[in-house]
Amino acid sequence: MLLLAVIIGAVVMAILSSIPILGPLIAGFVAGLIAGGIGRGLLAGFLSGTIGGIIAVIVFAGVGGIFGGFLAGPTGATVGGLSGALLGGGILLSMLYFGFLGLVGGAFGGLLRPRRRR
Repeated sequence: MLLLAVIIGAVVMAILSSIPILGPLIAGFVAGLIAGGIGRGLLAGFLSGTIGGIIAVIVFAGVGGIFGGFLAGPTGATVGGLSGALLGGGILLSMLYFGFLGLVGGAFGGLLRPRRRR
């Protein structure tokens, strides 16, 4: 169930990552709600936030480089490549940003749906 929560949370994160602060919180909340329990919710929220944030940054940088190459020729491709390299350094920061907010959302989701005892 944890793996399913992480996958769904990462997909939601990739879709909602353009919404500042609320996107990662909602994605972490969904992952924590699926995982159930505070501990699993924290882990699912953090992992989905981190994975989804990295996917979103890579996709945004790739799309920018491709459009730069098509619209401005070799110069645009160079600028796109340089901006991609600069954004590559931002992947760590985005991982921390999306991961932390996913962690907080996962905690709220895990609190809302407590873990069942068997």
